[in-house]
Amino acid sequence: MPLSHHDQVNLLKDILTNQQTDCCGSVAEYQQLERLIKSLMVNTNVDGAIKTILEDVYQYSQNGVNASDLEQHIEANRNQLSQWVNDIGPFS
Repeated sequence: MPLSHHDQVNLLKDILTNQQTDCCGSVAEYQQLERLIKSLMVNTNVDGAIKTILEDVYQYSQNGVNASDLEQHIEANRNQLSQWVNDIGPFS
């Protein structure tokens, strides 16, 4: 059963929250973020206001896939992660 766009936003928020809280992540998580964001970007039911945030998170994910030190990448973006989680909250 496919996830609704609300479920996808909640999953996106959960992954970002976990990375921000635990300061760790994996390449697989970044790849999952990319897949979620691609799906949300083409979904016409998704509020246009969240799409700018999704573009920023997508860039963060791409940088994470290519990062040599994932902990450092997350730490460098920790404040932004918190902001994204807060900004995404109303859409979940």
